[in-house]
Amino acid sequence: MSDSTASSSSPPIWLYSYIKLRFFNRIQRFLRSKNSNRKRNTTASDPHHFDTLSLRPTKVMVKASRNESNDHKDDGLGLQRAVKKLHFGSWEEKELAAEEIGTLAKDDVKLRKLVGGLGVIPVLVSMVSSEVVDHRRVAVFALVQLANGTYTNKALIVEAGIFSKLPKDINILDEPTRRQFAELLMLLSSLANTPFPLPSSDIVPFLVRILESDSSNVETKQSCLGALHNLSAMLDNAGDLVSNGVVDTLLMLSSDKEMSEKALATLGNLVVTLMGKKAMENSPLVPESLIEILTWDEKSKCQELSSYILMILAHQSSVQREKMNKSGIVPVLLEVALLGSSLAQKRALKLLQWFKDERQTKMGPHSGPQTARFAFGSPVNPHAAEQGKKMMKNLVKQSLHKNMEMITQRASASGDSSKIKALIISTSSKSLPY
Repeated sequence: MSDSTASSSSPPIWLYSYIKLRFFNRIQRFLRSKNSNRKRNTTASDPHHFDTLSLRPTKVMVKASRNESNDHKDDGLGLQRAVKKLHFGSWEEKELAAEEIGTLAKDDVKLRKLVGGLGVIPVLVSMVSSEVVDHRRVAVFALVQLANGTYTNKALIVEAGIFSKLPKDINILDEPTRRQFAELLMLLSSLANTPFPLPSSDIVPFLVRILESDSSNVETKQSCLGALHNLSAMLDNAGDLVSNGVVDTLLMLSSDKEMSEKALATLGNLVVTLMGKKAMENSPLVPESLIEILTWDEKSKCQELSSYILMILAHQSSVQREKMNKSGIVPVLLEVALLGSSLAQKRALKLLQWFKDERQTKMGPHSGPQTARFAFGSPVNPHAAEQGKKMMKNLVKQSLHKNMEMITQRASASGDSSKIKALIISTSSKSLPY
């Protein structure tokens, strides 16, 4: 940037003086609070700490306090220079200042709050849309540090228009910068649970593009999933999430054991909405992908979330229960009911009860061919009816033993199956949920 351009865009003299005076006042208050806290902590810890021989304050304490005071002064002076350069310096100076502010704010919450009130956030947000890679990188890094743990700074970042600065093409971002963007959006998405308005329609497409990109690593996708989960906690955001294809993206990621838990948790928030449930019912990945997750014995949380989603889909929907039945859900549910966590067992038993009731309804006296009508309670042939009951019991027992054998084969790889075998021998079909 030329000197003429820089001078033409500079603020008026009175505004410069006002900002400078305000800045120095805040820095002085910050340093005074640091020193007073240090003195208070030193006095409270041991107000009569004297050397046992000379009865004078120890040299170690005096030296440590001086070093600490010098460190605070150095941080204050460094912050002072960085903020001044960020407001009034060239682009090269702004880049160095943004990186220094991010580094200083990384480990000091009070400093984050102080910097947020000095007007640096709008400048950093404007740098996010810069075509220079390094400018954009250091600006996002500084914003991540300022947003961490401070509600006010998050609100200021959103008000400064950060979402309009998100790049449309994520391929122009290298992986470290992409990860920083994902982390920033995850931090800002926590505002979804507050009265502060958050435009999910601007955030969701960017997150989906990163999740669907093969070049994004697991850590970056984890941050994106965290942001989507925060947004899905507000039911008003379900429309934007579903319309941007989030359901299919989450269903695909749920098959990845590294990302399955967060993806399923977000789907669990969406399935209770009308649009989310409809999208899952129409997805070709349902119910097969969710049933497959039920077989992950080492991922109990994933089993619980998957069974919860299947319960919502199966509730009062004979079409969905039929699809699940054809996909072989019953043997898997039997296994979860025996080997899963307590919550997964309860949900599996509930699903099994629905399938049992539905089968009994289909096998009721009204179903099947009926050639004649008889009085209530008078069977056609008592002997034939008794034979039919015995045959049905044998079929049920055979099916039960077959399912149990499959369960014990899976369980034998992970541990002792003697308890399950004992349960198979001693339990009748009437005592099981299905």
